[in-house]
Amino acid sequence: MNSSAPPQPCGRSWSVSEESLKRYVRFASESCIQELLSASDAGRFGNAGNGWKILSLEKDVEISKRGSGSLNAFRSRRILRSVPSQQFVAVANAIDAAKQWDSDLVEARYIKDIEENLSIVRLRFGEHSKPLFRNREFTVYERRETMEDGTLVVAVASLPKEIAAGLQPKKSNSIRGLLLQSGWVVEKLDDDSCMVTYVVQMDPAGWLPKCFVNRLNTKLVMIIDNLRKLAQASPVPLSRT
Repeated sequence: MNSSAPPQPCGRSWSVSEESLKRYVRFASESCIQELLSASDAGRFGNAGNGWKILSLEKDVEISKRGSGSLNAFRSRRILRSVPSQQFVAVANAIDAAKQWDSDLVEARYIKDIEENLSIVRLRFGEHSKPLFRNREFTVYERRETMEDGTLVVAVASLPKEIAAGLQPKKSNSIRGLLLQSGWVVEKLDDDSCMVTYVVQMDPAGWLPKCFVNRLNTKLVMIIDNLRKLAQASPVPLSRT
């Protein structure tokens, strides 16, 4: 081996140890969980809105927005009557949500389990997808946590691009987007009903007018209604695919 060989240039990926990856996703997902719980609670029962502004009420889904920058966060919430929380929980995950975003999802799989309730997921959309997702992929963590009162929180957000590249090299024609924060809060109510809150903030990467991105983001939060139908048709928890 030639000890005088010049150092290799730094690449755009980080090879992280299993323990370092675990520490990162634990910390990031805990922060995301707290953000989701805060978003779910804001504006209800006299609580402060914390910057959330109600935009509309469609199909019994309340649509809200927070932020004044180019990439806003959007929230939807709805009471699902006669849909037990555990039934909705079966479809409250990154893969089933992605299928509601775009029917041209070409790859959706769990690539690594970090812990029992913490996994890494890859989502890839094809060339026929909607503009927000066309030829884009997302490498995200998914963490499922049950609070002391029985509320379930599912936190989903992208890994940093450098870490994602080390785990899963992107396809040659794909753009790696960023799911800045997203996820579910499912609260059990009486009479086999539940309150469902979904939050999403996304940077699709690549050039898209920001107003166009925000307009499509508002459509994403309507997936509660689609997943409600899926939950009602799937009483048995779905297995990972």
